Amino acid sequence: MKGTKAQSLRYQVEKWLAPTTPVHVTAFGRTRWGRARYVCVETWQATGSHSLFFFQHEDGYWHVFPPVADTPQWAVWRTGTDG
Repeated sequence: MKGTKAQSLRYQVEKWLAPTTPVHVTAFGRTRWGRARYVCVETWQATGSHSLFFFQHEDGYWHVFPPVADTPQWAVWRTGTDG
């Protein structure tokens, strides 16, 4: 089980982008589908700028992938009859 520290956005940003790299929040809000919180952070290095989105899940943990409920779902229905 993860500790409270692993739950924090700061922990995840430092894990993915290195703790000594300055970062800036460039966007934040809620997703359209499931209203989950998201934050986009950007860092600059000699190789250029890098951005990552972090999403808060229902359990309070932050991840770089959206919650399943926030992933757009596609479905196909057939109408009529074949043949």
